[in-house]
Amino acid sequence: MPDWLPEAAAAVLAAVLAITLHEAAHGYAALALGDDTAKRLGRISLNPIRHVDPFGTLLVPGLMIAGQLLAMGRVEAVFGWAKPVPVDIWRLRSPRWGMVLVAAAGPGINAVLAFAAALSAHAVIAGEGVLDPETARFLLRFVALMMLANLVLGLFNLLPLPPLDGGRIMVGILPRGPAMALASLERYGLLIVILGLFLLPLAIPAWDPMGLFLRHVVAPAFDLVLLLAGHGGAR
Repeated sequence: MPDWLPEAAAAVLAAVLAITLHEAAHGYAALALGDDTAKRLGRISLNPIRHVDPFGTLLVPGLMIAGQLLAMGRVEAVFGWAKPVPVDIWRLRSPRWGMVLVAAAGPGINAVLAFAAALSAHAVIAGEGVLDPETARFLLRFVALMMLANLVLGLFNLLPLPPLDGGRIMVGILPRGPAMALASLERYGLLIVILGLFLLPLAIPAWDPMGLFLRHVVAPAFDLVLLLAGHGGAR
């Protein structure tokens, strides 16, 4: 077995679970709040294939994982997105606040999954005496990557730019004027993200927004989750 294969398998599995459950959470929240659009279209599903976006779910995470394995021999960040779950805001019982809750459900489930992964590490550590060493290392690495994938996805989606979840949350809580102005950016939001994260760093080497995000947002959150899960916050 190639040395890089377990790392790649753990990273891919963590990313797929984080992205799939993030989108499914939006659908379940919308259904609970009165909108069955996602259910009728078959998008409330734990089947990853139903949520795959060729670019965001396959190409971007795949290139990130491959690039890090080639450069460092390990994966330090996993980023991607899925096809948005369709939500008809006017079918929600409270359109404005319903949309806030639907948007928050995705990052919310990512936070829960990151914490659950950190808790599961206790079981792996307790079983190290009976587990094969390679198996124990793989499981602990998967736990770390599961935490990382969920924290990156959940926290990034809280950025206040539509169509990211944070943007939709802000549209729901801001006064009408600023909310409408922010909502008007939705059609350009994904383009702004791609330009800022992937194209500008090629032209301006000193521009590293993802690095800043990982160091100053994700890393402290990672330590906090470890601390809350009883690991003392040591990475």
